[in-house]
Amino acid sequence: MARGNLAALDLGTNNCRLLIARPEGEGFVIVDAFSRIVRLGEGLAANGRLSDAAIERTISALSVCAEKLRRRRVVLARSVATEACRQAANGAEFVERVYGETGIKLDIISAREEARLAVLGCQSLLEPGEGPALIFDIGGGSTELALLAEGAAHGPGAAILDWESAPWGVVSLTETVGGHEGSAEGRTAAYAAMRETMRKAFAPFAARLPAHTRVRLLGTSGTVTTLATVFLGLPRYDRAAVDGLIVPAAEMRSIASRLAGMSMAERKGLPCIGEERADLVVAGCAILESILDIWPADRLGVADRGIREGILRGLLDSNSLKRGRRRVGGQP
Repeated sequence: MARGNLAALDLGTNNCRLLIARPEGEGFVIVDAFSRIVRLGEGLAANGRLSDAAIERTISALSVCAEKLRRRRVVLARSVATEACRQAANGAEFVERVYGETGIKLDIISAREEARLAVLGCQSLLEPGEGPALIFDIGGGSTELALLAEGAAHGPGAAILDWESAPWGVVSLTETVGGHEGSAEGRTAAYAAMRETMRKAFAPFAARLPAHTRVRLLGTSGTVTTLATVFLGLPRYDRAAVDGLIVPAAEMRSIASRLAGMSMAERKGLPCIGEERADLVVAGCAILESILDIWPADRLGVADRGIREGILRGLLDSNSLKRGRRRVGGQP
């Protein structure tokens, strides 16, 4: 196995996240991490392009990541970009600029690969039990769903029976459905419109599951971790308390409905939401409730892990390491 640190960088529509890890036994130990809300996809739904301001914010964050990669002497890394870069007319141009200015080579991955990495990164947190399992990842520009085989839990490489990428995430849904910051009646109507949009988006996938199928649910995203923090009544986010938590689905629904009915000012006043998430969390709540509408479950697993951990798991594969499939920044 190659010696030295490994790194995984996930550039999403809303967030830029980096993990640097040291291989240890069959797993890894995190030695450094970075996360910043960059809102790369801001305005994309209306204009079809990444805006200049969003690009500058994102390159600033990626420059921090590049410095961490150098300082931590990373020997193997994979850096991926998801829905915003898939959809933007200038996505490829942006990737070229990132490489030129930071040395980080981003792979614009498919929705299928995004779903696979999310499953690989968090499936160990699936609650044991019978029946199929559904892992979902609510992103900024899309929502990935992956149906796993009956009895799937805890071992790497659980079979993905089916998957779907719905082209709506917290940023795109917020920007497309208006009225969610108006009067109480307007907020109620906008929330209903968001849920209807998601019902239609999930309909093809729902039709492929047997009627009334009950699944074990595991969610990985800022939405589910934020709602879990509200459920626990924490004054600030605590990954150790949230990652792996099992929450009654009815409680998550209640919290989602309550947040959707609040004004922007009221949401900003909640310490676990604040300025950065106050405008996007309502769309996340609508996506989560739409999932629970279609796939009823008594309990919901919460994961503060996903694509980055999935990348690290892949890099740990001995064959990948021997081949040197990716070097620092994802360079071939």
